[in-house]
Amino acid sequence: MKVIIVGGGIGGLTAAVAFHRRGWQVEVLERAPAFTEVGAGLAIQPNGLRALDTLGLGDGLRATCPAGPPAGIRRVDGGWLIRNDVDGLRRRFGSWVTVHRAALVDLLRQAVPGECLRPGTDVRQVRPDGTVVHGDGTSTADLVVGADGVHSVTRRSLWPDLPGPRYVGYTTWRLIAPPRAVEGSVETWGRGARFGHVPMPDGRVYCYLMANAPAGSRVGLDELRERFAHWHDPIPALLDSAEHESVLQHDTYELPDLPGYVHGKAAVLGDAAHAMTPNLGQGACQAMEDAVTLAKAVDTLGVRGGLAAYDSARRPRTQLIARLSRQVGAPAHWTSAPLTTLRDAAVPLLPRAFFARSLTPAYTWTP
Repeated sequence: MKVIIVGGGIGGLTAAVAFHRRGWQVEVLERAPAFTEVGAGLAIQPNGLRALDTLGLGDGLRATCPAGPPAGIRRVDGGWLIRNDVDGLRRRFGSWVTVHRAALVDLLRQAVPGECLRPGTDVRQVRPDGTVVHGDGTSTADLVVGADGVHSVTRRSLWPDLPGPRYVGYTTWRLIAPPRAVEGSVETWGRGARFGHVPMPDGRVYCYLMANAPAGSRVGLDELRERFAHWHDPIPALLDSAEHESVLQHDTYELPDLPGYVHGKAAVLGDAAHAMTPNLGQGACQAMEDAVTLAKAVDTLGVRGGLAAYDSARRPRTQLIARLSRQVGAPAHWTSAPLTTLRDAAVPLLPRAFFARSLTPAYTWTP
């Protein structure tokens, strides 16, 4: 049995490892000239680690890239909106790790034979019969998996009449700052903007910033330093220490719910199926869940039955997580002064367990 995977990012390579370990012939078509990830840090949450456990890769990350659960959310002045019971979250849900995206891609790539990887291959069309049209000609397989991101060629080919991704109203910057002691994984909410920092195992600090902005607008590091200069420590210091070339900016998109994730002999996973806001940090974790679920279902039940089982298992879950992500992040982007004042007064009054309960659907998944 042969599978063609369109896209060599985290979701695509996780699928490649999963199918390869089940004895399938695997071919990964990646448009970029090399299999790598342009990005910054990535927090892999307990459910994502359980997906990697099915491939034998989870424990190595736990040993080398340990991280703590989210410590909570602060106001601009540093006061706590939500302060989590970090030890309780770890006991209840399991381990977290923080890794550079490129390092995770490299880990997955090394678990796939080199002859399976075809970088520099521009996919132009995917057909439901298992045919893939690309710059080097045409390839066919028993199964095609579209893991080619939010602007997926696979999705557009299979469902040309469905609406595409929509801009959610804010843009996102990511960077890695030099080593600095920080208090854990903390996010700060302002008015129409937020800042998060996550310590990495080598002492560096992964930072992400989000702010309301028109789609396509571009803001550099100097403007970010000015905008966040009055926010609590260590936010100004982290931005002051960053290098201009380390800053990546991407507009934030989400995908309207698809009526199905499979068509004929093809399936989509990850952002190609359910691109979501980064508010829960679940994008990569859901892609890895998709990948291992798809490989097991198809290998166990055959292509037709496995694809039906995959769609039945994954579509309701991922669309729920996407909705939760949208809802959780919305108050950080309110711009009304009365509303943000009310938010800052009301959120600290919520029960301490409220945050943990809201994350239960994401974190408790098991393969």
